[in-house]
Amino acid sequence: MSTTEPATAGGAAPTDGGPNYLSHKQILVVLGGLMAGMFLAALDQSIVGTALPQIVSEFNSLDKLSWVVTAYLLTSTASTPLWGKISDLYGRRPLFIAAIVTFLAGSVLSALAQNIEMLIGFRAVQGLGAGGLMSLAFATIGDVIPPRERGKYMGYFGAVFGLSSVAGPLLGGLLTDGPGWRWIFWINLPIGLVALGIVAAVLKLPHVKRSHKIDYLGAAVITGAVTTLLLAISWSGPSNGWGNGTTIALLAAAVVLAVTFVFVELKVSEPIIPMDLFKGRIFSGYAGFAFLLGFAMFGALIFLPLYLQAVKDMSPTRSGLALLPMIVGIFSASIPSGQLMSKTGRYKIYPIISAVMVGAAMVLLSTLSMATPYWQLAIYMFVMGAGLGLSMQITVTAAQNSVPRQHMGTATSSMTFFRSMGGAIGTAVYGAVLTTRLKDHLGDIVPNATQSMVDGLAKAANSVQALHGLKEPMKGWALHGLVDAMGDVFLVSLPFLAIALILAVITPEQKLAGRNDGPKAEGEESLESSAAAAMH
Repeated sequence: MSTTEPATAGGAAPTDGGPNYLSHKQILVVLGGLMAGMFLAALDQSIVGTALPQIVSEFNSLDKLSWVVTAYLLTSTASTPLWGKISDLYGRRPLFIAAIVTFLAGSVLSALAQNIEMLIGFRAVQGLGAGGLMSLAFATIGDVIPPRERGKYMGYFGAVFGLSSVAGPLLGGLLTDGPGWRWIFWINLPIGLVALGIVAAVLKLPHVKRSHKIDYLGAAVITGAVTTLLLAISWSGPSNGWGNGTTIALLAAAVVLAVTFVFVELKVSEPIIPMDLFKGRIFSGYAGFAFLLGFAMFGALIFLPLYLQAVKDMSPTRSGLALLPMIVGIFSASIPSGQLMSKTGRYKIYPIISAVMVGAAMVLLSTLSMATPYWQLAIYMFVMGAGLGLSMQITVTAAQNSVPRQHMGTATSSMTFFRSMGGAIGTAVYGAVLTTRLKDHLGDIVPNATQSMVDGLAKAANSVQALHGLKEPMKGWALHGLVDAMGDVFLVSLPFLAIALILAVITPEQKLAGRNDGPKAEGEESLESSAAAAMH
């Protein structure tokens, strides 16, 4: 039998499984706590990207650049369904606090890392906390705001992402140029402690307690599946060859573990990702879309700072400022689309336009050369950002609206899981493409190239300082090869974005539930009446 905690701040106690939507004033109080935690995770995503070229240069390990990001994405990816499930059982607030503490612990350890392997490991701890910060924030939104009204509050979260996106690259550059890159992790402590205080004080939500069984086996199996896949893509394949026994064994293990995960989820009483969710075309369609968009997104976010610092010879601070057009694009597209979604009740068009714009941006970015003027790159980045902004939050709202309320946290964290998994796999794929194609291009560029010369120039590309320290014509050859390899990286995303576009087109649209509505069955056609009701 379930027992109910009393609601706080004047909210009504929830009924088991029923809506417990808050008033506008109550929502603003809750949002204060959520935005504090989300700012912490969002800032870290943008602040680290600008410093990455300097970090890997210090450790002389450009070939491991993708792993600094992949380790973070791996743990955040594998943990997001677990955060969502446990929060469904124990409540959002204690789990949100635990996520902040875990994130801060990872930040301290990352700041103290003495080599690239330690940094990769500690970034994994940081990612564990970040997975909870993002997924729990959106799950809480699903608890307290009706789907139809969520668009009105997208502006607040757009402001958080906008502020962190503007402050992150600039702050990362200033800290890297100033006291050193380790301060991009130390800076999380004061911000995190403030977030912790706000969350502890204001994020007090009613929660329905019920009996529980945590699916630890499912969490372990899905973590193993993602890990073996990433090891195959980013380590064994590029190093040993794609036909090597180790690579084949890792890929086979990933497939076996993925199939095992499905069977485990079908058998356990409380799976971390209920397979019933995938019976709905809306959830399954946008889960696939989130995966594919994440695949494309993280490649641009990682390799654009490298292009700006290595090829354009910008300092970390200048490269951070140079990324502003992408951030402006995200900010300028996400807020209007959220407002329009609330006003009209329609959302299907935005993911479609998003896939087209991101695909166009990738084609444009693939044309970058050593002589490309910055104003052209700024346009390309703005198109990329606007494309991302059109769908990042809307697909989550659409998925939330299509599932029963008891699966709200699980569905939300699952959407975050698929986007993060796409980012982790995309980052690993991009890193493998860059490493492989760099040597191929160097072999074509360098006159009478020997394997030792190609290997030497590729090794010099492990460090931005080493690249800039080369004498001509070797410096020109190395940079030319790096730019050409980056062009290949951006083109790799196009087939995946084409599939994303198909998914966006074929996924059905369902009316967004209002304040007094529960989620309806998929296919209920009442968009017109819903839009009319919103006008009164």
